Amino acid sequence: QVQLVESGGGLVQPGGSLALSCAASGSIFSINTWGWYRQAPGKQRELVATRTTGGGTNYADSVKGRFTISRDNAKNTVTLQMNSLKPEDTAVYYCNARRLHPTEYDYWGQGTLVTVSP
Repeated sequence: QVQLVESGGGLVQPGGSLALSCAASGSIFSINTWGWYRQAPGKQRELVATRTTGGGTNYADSVKGRFTISRDNAKNTVTLQMNSLKPEDTAVYYCNARRLHPTEYDYWGQGTLVTVSP
């Protein structure tokens, strides 16, 4: 059992920056990959960024060079630093934790809304 709680969403102007935080608790030792996903109105949920326990990262092409995912193991938090924000970044952002053993399973946070508008 893993619990995820996101925070940091809000309203920001185009070109601005925002940092999202995900606080994790529970059986964190079982997690292989941490990530951020987002879902805009009328669209499917899409991957934004992932980070493995080994430190490897992967980013969607649309955010590469602008967003950074990081993890603080001591604080049990995962952060998504978002820079040079665009209106198309507007979405509900979800924290994700994926375990592989004993079975593959995804844990999700409640989501936090990010609105990019002048």
